[in-house]
Amino acid sequence: MSSYHFPANFLWGAATSAYQIEGDPLADGAGASIWHRFAHTLGRVANGDTGDRACGHYRRWAEDVALLAELGMTAYRFSVAWGRVLPDGRGAVNQRGLDFYRRLVDALVERGITPMLTLYHWDLPAALQDRGGWRNPDSPAWFADYAQVLFEALDDRVPLWVTINEPWVVTIPGHVDGELAPGLRDLGAAPRVAHHLLLAHLAAVAAYRASGRHQIGIAVNLEPQHPASAALADQLAAQRRDAFINRWFLDPLLLGSYPSEMAEIFGAAWPEEFMLNPPNPPFSKGGEMSLTTDFIGVNYYSRGLVQAEPTVRPLGARRVSPAAEVPITTMGWEVYPAGLTATLLWLRERYGALPLYITENGAAFSDPPAAHGVIDDAQRVDYLHSHLHAAALALEQGVDLRGYFAWSLLDNFEWAHGYAQRFGLVQVDPLTLARTPKRSASVYRDVIRRGWI
Repeated sequence: MSSYHFPANFLWGAATSAYQIEGDPLADGAGASIWHRFAHTLGRVANGDTGDRACGHYRRWAEDVALLAELGMTAYRFSVAWGRVLPDGRGAVNQRGLDFYRRLVDALVERGITPMLTLYHWDLPAALQDRGGWRNPDSPAWFADYAQVLFEALDDRVPLWVTINEPWVVTIPGHVDGELAPGLRDLGAAPRVAHHLLLAHLAAVAAYRASGRHQIGIAVNLEPQHPASAALADQLAAQRRDAFINRWFLDPLLLGSYPSEMAEIFGAAWPEEFMLNPPNPPFSKGGEMSLTTDFIGVNYYSRGLVQAEPTVRPLGARRVSPAAEVPITTMGWEVYPAGLTATLLWLRERYGALPLYITENGAAFSDPPAAHGVIDDAQRVDYLHSHLHAAALALEQGVDLRGYFAWSLLDNFEWAHGYAQRFGLVQVDPLTLARTPKRSASVYRDVIRRGWI
């Protein structure tokens, strides 16, 4: 591909989340989260790892802001730990926790780095989980009240807000597969959990519309779904998985109804009232995007290669590994940059000219040891280059893409994988927590400085 010059106002950043980097999860009056509980439950996380220390960002935030500036970042996406601000999830505000985020935002703004604040990145206060968590129909109101606290404190300095990160992951790995916090295996709860997450997003957007002065959106994990063979069963399985992952949360917000495939996928577990068009309570009636979101955040890592498998509930399909010669990450994900271009174009074709941000994109690899002071993470450099080219292709075709956030700034606590998977542009020493930028960080800095790839 020939070189491409990105727009002058394009945001270049990196992304993190609170439990993955902050450490000190109970410091200064914070309440425990479901991830604190989950990680401290034997057998839940690889090697018994927890986020108790993580990257030490709670104490080293000023160093990390300086690092962002040194790397030329013009934006930073981070999340707030709900329990730091509201230890019980509701009620009295913990000013010490809120002040931590005030200091962080102030430092970013002083450095000319645009904050993108994610309200929820999977760390529900444990006290709310004890009340049913996202299964409780009161959960959207809890979320809106929490969001209002942040809006009042930070909206004068935060121009970009993300309500919920990857609601599909909260729903399926968290409540059906039991792989992530809260670690439940309740297929029947999934449609209600997903619905409450959507209503929570809408409630937060409504609160923001009443007082906010900038933009608010949602971040979803998306991936093209390709049949593993030409067999009709695999083609239908890929179509179901597309509805299950890509359309389950976007169709209600942007088109006004759930995908028709959802009732087939969940069978008797799919609530009858969700079959209404539009569902009740109503979402957008189609084309009324401003009621539901100002932008969509796209978290893209790979594609899905799908094979029919009737024994796999609820989908009747499973994701399969690509051919042996195809490059994959240490997560087992195919390196497939064409899927990013396809995803961005698909969003425009299906939902219209939405403002988009790539809110996560990155890869885990086994980085080599430092040689002459340099960590030459060549595979990540290649991944970064190829996916920035893929983003540029979408821009050339008229997609309204406004920013790119690499996942992740730091090697961090990677959920159930503990510290075994490394996505960072910057290495974090597990003993000293010293930060060492990898070659991918310097390559990214060069792209940002020149504005083209």
